[in-house]
Amino acid sequence: MQIIFFIFVQLKQSFMPYPPAKVNIGLSVVGKRPDGFHHIETVFYPIPLCDTLTVEAAGSDCLCQLVFSCFGLELPENGVHHNLCCKAYYLLNADYHLPPSKIILNKAIPVGAGLGGGSSDAAYTLKELKRVFQLKISDRELIRYAQQLGSDCAFFLYGKPAFGTGKGDLLEPFSLSLEGYGFLLVKPHVFVSTADAYSLITPKKKKHHLPEALQAPVSEWRYTVFNDFESPVFKKFPEIGRIKQQLYEKGALYASMSGSGSSVYGIFEKKPDGIEKLFPDCFIWSCVL
Repeated sequence: MQIIFFIFVQLKQSFMPYPPAKVNIGLSVVGKRPDGFHHIETVFYPIPLCDTLTVEAAGSDCLCQLVFSCFGLELPENGVHHNLCCKAYYLLNADYHLPPSKIILNKAIPVGAGLGGGSSDAAYTLKELKRVFQLKISDRELIRYAQQLGSDCAFFLYGKPAFGTGKGDLLEPFSLSLEGYGFLLVKPHVFVSTADAYSLITPKKKKHHLPEALQAPVSEWRYTVFNDFESPVFKKFPEIGRIKQQLYEKGALYASMSGSGSSVYGIFEKKPDGIEKLFPDCFIWSCVL
């Protein structure tokens, strides 16, 4: 397969409602699967930190099947060549023989952050390909394609808070609204390998069942809602643990690492002011949910 890549690295954020990030509210690793993956329990919650993505026909004069352009935050080494948007295109192309296409991705969601940016981009690529080329794909079929791309890709087709089990690909609607709360996201310049993080985990059943624990007020979550990756990741990267502690010291009702890291978020009664200066060398994003 032939792909031309154009990469322009520049810091540029967009807040259009288009592919969104997610955070994990609680993340328990409860078992090891025969296929080498793990059984998890987590609640996925979308946040309005968004990439932008455009799909269009390339035209008859295009000399290759896919032109992929990426703008925005810097991607990791070799990241573009394994980009899930391109994998999503060729996955559908194998069954639907798509015309030559252009995909334009503007990254605002930082990579390697536990925020699902790549999975979200892939899911939205599937949705846009279906829309632009009027593909006759049912929602259930689209989900099956998404599941082939990544464990959490299907969540971004759903787009609402969901309780995730299995590899994170089995989803149930979950009634949770954080509307009106202040939210602050901090990502240090640290890369946490998901595979390494899982290797440090010993699966076990939890004392508090996550869906039940999340029925309590947000201020009580710190005592019952946990991310199993925090302990080993904080031990290896203590600066991530310090961020969580600083968020609590500045009044967060609840603070947690998202996914296997390295981003940490805090939920506040209202949008926090002046906290950003505590993290001068980090990616910072805040909003009122």
